Amino acid sequence: MPIAAIISKPQKPELETLLPELITWLKEHEFDSVLDPESAAYIGRSNDAIERPELPCHEPSIVISLGGDGTLLSAARAFAKTDTPILGVNLGSLGFLTEVPLAELYMTFEAWMQGKAIVDARSLMHAELIRDGQPFRQWDALNDVVLSKGAIARMGEFAIELDGQFVARFRADGVIVSTPTGSTAYTLAADGPILIPSVDAMVLTAICPHLLTIRPIVVPGSSEICVSVDGVPHETYLTVDGQEAVELLLDDRILCRRSERSVHLLRLHPNGLFNVLRSKLSWGER
Repeated sequence: MPIAAIISKPQKPELETLLPELITWLKEHEFDSVLDPESAAYIGRSNDAIERPELPCHEPSIVISLGGDGTLLSAARAFAKTDTPILGVNLGSLGFLTEVPLAELYMTFEAWMQGKAIVDARSLMHAELIRDGQPFRQWDALNDVVLSKGAIARMGEFAIELDGQFVARFRADGVIVSTPTGSTAYTLAADGPILIPSVDAMVLTAICPHLLTIRPIVVPGSSEICVSVDGVPHETYLTVDGQEAVELLLDDRILCRRSERSVHLLRLHPNGLFNVLRSKLSWGER
């Protein structure tokens, strides 16, 4: 039987009812299911739980993410090295990534089985942390990579290079390197531009820069952005998609470029991004 992987947000009481119904529905449509620990806990199957990074080993045909954008980002990172489509179902307010409401879960799944669902291919960004001249850690991010200070209110000092050419050195609370998909996340809150997800580009945005003339920069997707940490206050971190953090040291370098991988998101209706923007940002309202 084909397999559907299910990834769920914790502390969502409605999942205690939804998950048994979903698993039964999948069986009726000849799909087996594998559950992450959060999903398994809702239905008393913790012994059958599979950690999210291990879910791709079971070769599911589809991933169902139940929660919000954070849950979908976790699913995307777990399946970054596969082409498995992800059905992101929103259980709260409308998300920028999780466009499918709960009422359309089964309709979207059936449309996918019939080859009629809309598939959005979202590019990932590959980020590599270089420490003492050697590769230290690497990730694939769907939204962004953020360098930001901790609790102490001191600015960091950063230097930017683009394809080996020096761009600028400045002081700021941090730096965001974003994919087009991530342009509606932290970058948007930092006054960055909104990019259509299909645009082949990355966005470099300073967080509260000391110089107000430092503005967000859109660069080609084929570029390599290097952010060097020239001055670092206590507890400055590199955060990937808001979920995994590494403390930064002086002279660390972060290299960001387009990944060879992409994430495939399923939805039922066209024009999803603009529907979300009108809803979330109240476009057109008076």
